[in-house]
Parts: sequence; structure tokens; C-alpha cells
Amino acid sequence: MKVWFITGASRGFGALMTKEALAAGDAVVATARNPKNVTDKFGDRPNLVAVALDVTDEGQAKEAAAKAVERFGRIDVLANNAGYGLLGAVEEATAEEVERLYATNVFGLLKVTRAVLPYMRRQRSGHILNFSSIGGYFGYPGWGVYGSTKFAIEGLSESLAAELEPFGIKVTIVEPGFFRTDFLADNSLAVSPASIPDYIGTPAGNMRDFAADANHAQPGDPARLAAGIITLANAANPPLRMPFGSDTVAKIEEQNASVAKELAEWRELAVSTDFQADAAA
Repeated sequence: MKVWFITGASRGFGALMTKEALAAGDAVVATARNPKNVTDKFGDRPNLVAVALDVTDEGQAKEAAAKAVERFGRIDVLANNAGYGLLGAVEEATAEEVERLYATNVFGLLKVTRAVLPYMRRQRSGHILNFSSIGGYFGYPGWGVYGSTKFAIEGLSESLAAELEPFGIKVTIVEPGFFRTDFLADNSLAVSPASIPDYIGTPAGNMRDFAADANHAQPGDPARLAAGIITLANAANPPLRMPFGSDTVAKIEEQNASVAKELAEWRELAVSTDFQADAAA
């Protein structure tokens, strides 16, 4: 039996992962701002504990981790799933919007991770699943600030994987594409109210209309992703990155090819900046 610690567990991917983990016979510490939403959804179960957690509150994160270990003795899988989106051109986002987004998507993830890691290091095992996005691998117009939080998660996770490898702790970056969740709905997505007229008709401006029309018409099946997460958590050698969705795979392949092509074109200039021994002589 694995013990899961899932953030944002009251809806979306978090609720679906909770459902799958419980069905597999695992124990789940399901955290949410309002834990009643978790118990209303899943009922009272011996292998489920619903805990109040605002990921921006470091004290709450430490308390939640302590409760998990007190109840089940360990934490095997940390799923850093809590987060939300911000739609709008980079220039349109206010400082307050940017800071609020980073407080949840990046600093919140760090606070929860720091709260859980002492227990994983003590047990010399564990698996951290950090939810990024295809937006953390490729920068979409209209999603620049949101994407930057996911790029931050990708970089943090790469370093974290190397730092934690000596302790037997694995790290996987989860990269969903567009899935049919409520991500594009009002309860998961903030839209910058300051719409600059110059962006109307541009890729950033058009993304606002696309997001409104695409809600609940995305290609990805959230239930299949949740089942895939269980498979990932049971893998003996999980990957550093795990893309989910055919759209994600296609975009990663396209981005990798674009980077390789650009590097080939500019390679001579890139390597020309190395220190030259002849020049020093």
C-alpha cells in the first residue's frame, strides 16, 4: 500500500487521482482549501484523510505533512497538483496577478515539497510528481505568465531530481496537454481584465477567444490521465518527464526539432565565444 499526499484534491486531476489511488487500495491524504469538499465527494474511508491546506501557507503545509505521517506512518507519493491559470498577454498582467499566481503555482509547490521532504529523506524513498504543463515546455501566446510558472517548476524539478537521487527519492515532471477538465472555467482560470486594444487580432488576443470556445472540448481524457499517474507511481524507474496527451507529444517533438534546427544554424557563433588559447599567447 502506498501513501499519497495530493494537493488540490477536491476537483480536477486531484480528485481523479484520489479516486484512482483509493480504488487501487492505497491510502490518500487529500488536501484542499475546504476538506469538506473531499469528504462530500469520497465519504468516510479508513484509507482517506481530508486535510485543510492552502499551499501558500507554509505552516499549514507542515501541519498537513505531520498529520499524514501521524496517521499512516509515511508518505510515498507527493502529487503537487494545486494551481491555476492566468490568461492574457504578458504586458496585460498586473504585478498583483503575477505575484498571486507565483504564490500558488511556484512558491506553494516549494512550501509543500519542503514540508514533505524531511519524511521522505528519513525513509530513504519517495516519489514527487510535480504538475507542469505543455506550457512549461513551449511558450504559448496569451499564456506567458502562467507558462513561466510551469517553466520554473520544470527547472526546479530537474535540480531536485539530481539532489534527491542519493536518498532514493524520484522526481517526475507531469506535463499534461489540453485535457477536458475545468481548467478553462472561471474557478480555475483567471483572465487579466486589462485588455490592451493593440493585442486584438494578434495571437495573444485570439487566445482569449480560443480558450472560451475550447472549454470542455479539449482532446485529453482526465480519467485516463489519472489512471496513467497510478501506472507512473508504480514504475520501478519512472521518467524525469512524463508528457500526457497526443497534443503534448506532438508539441514536444515540434519544439525539439525547432531548437535543434536553430542551434545548427547558429552553432558557429555560439561556440566562437570560448576563450582562445592562441589569443592569450
